[in-house]
Amino acid sequence: MGSELRRLLPGLGEVIAPDRHELDLLDSHKLCRIVRQVRPQLIVNAAAYTAVDAAEADKVNAHAINGEAPALLAEEARKLGAALVHYSTDYIFDGSKNTPYDEADQANPLNVYGRTKLAGEEAIRGCAVAHLIFRTSWIYATRGKNFLLTILRLATEREDLKIVCDQTGSPTRAADIAAATFKILASIYESRPDASAFGKVTGTYHMTAAGETTWYDFAKTILEQAASASGELSWFVAATRGRPFITQRVHPVTAEEYRSPTRRPAYSVLSNLRLTRTFGLALPTWRDQLQQCFALDHLAGPSPAPENPSESAMFARKPIG
Repeated sequence: MGSELRRLLPGLGEVIAPDRHELDLLDSHKLCRIVRQVRPQLIVNAAAYTAVDAAEADKVNAHAINGEAPALLAEEARKLGAALVHYSTDYIFDGSKNTPYDEADQANPLNVYGRTKLAGEEAIRGCAVAHLIFRTSWIYATRGKNFLLTILRLATEREDLKIVCDQTGSPTRAADIAAATFKILASIYESRPDASAFGKVTGTYHMTAAGETTWYDFAKTILEQAASASGELSWFVAATRGRPFITQRVHPVTAEEYRSPTRRPAYSVLSNLRLTRTFGLALPTWRDQLQQCFALDHLAGPSPAPENPSESAMFARKPIG
């Protein structure tokens, strides 16, 4: 997310994008000091503690990054008269529904990750700051650590893969989230180049790929797409280390059989209706987004990213009206 946003946000104005070494969200004093020095008109928080399993044993750091840091960013933004964009997750829901969740549905996270992300949301909403909270799901990209790259790597190492088949969601490409975010911000700042332009659109929105699938079917579709992938796709070569696939079988297993240390919602599909009604935007289907990954020319990828953009916040000054 960080690298995709950094590629697009300069279209709004000057962007300052420190990496995790320059801006460690566990250091609250440094976080506040940098915001006050930069004095941004817009803060985009692309940071999160996303290691869902690790969060169960690392509650303090997960809460600091997912709950406390967004609270500090919101408060600093409010003091400056700036706006805040923040990303949350489908994992704030417990999965008891069998139809897509909308923004008004009751949150009931099953795990530490979900609870800390919900804490961040609530802190922002309670701060009276101009904001957009975008809940998304199953984010993947052609860089970093995510399900797409894990499946491609495992396909070069194992003849048999066991993938959970009873959890349903909407895999969403980071590039599509970043593009939608940019379009929304550009449309907001057309009216006036300050936080007051957020007006009635301030609030929480779901932003995911259209459609739904299981981890099992997502994995199978990844391997189907990869079977005809071009050898010129540099991200694909990096993911597989240039090695051939050896996977022969993909087996569906239940979450109970998989024995994950973390409870996850069985159904976490989000309704994007409010996003479409408010901003006139709808993200492509998850299949189309995945196909686009494999269609990209290797020379047309995003510009170089910070070492760890997933743990950084971005600040924009002088947004273009």
